[in-house]
Amino acid sequence: MLDKQNKLNYIIIMIILDTPEQIDMARFFILRSALKAECLGIGRRGQSVYSIIKQEYGFKGTKKSVLQQMEQIIKEFKQG
Repeated sequence: MLDKQNKLNYIIIMIILDTPEQIDMARFFILRSALKAECLGIGRRGQSVYSIIKQEYGFKGTKKSVLQQMEQIIKEFKQG
């Protein structure tokens, strides 16, 4: 955001994740975001996020179907 003097103002938000479940879910969210970028063609060096997700969580299908499966899990997590 820019103020009246055209200076950039930053807002810093800190979140404390102190249980293994919170840390795992945060990593799941990060992997989901990285997979979204990968679906758009933004790559990275080394192993693809898609292959990491399939290996760790056992999902099957294309990048888009794996992304949909992840979003369904997140939706269910937020509801309950």
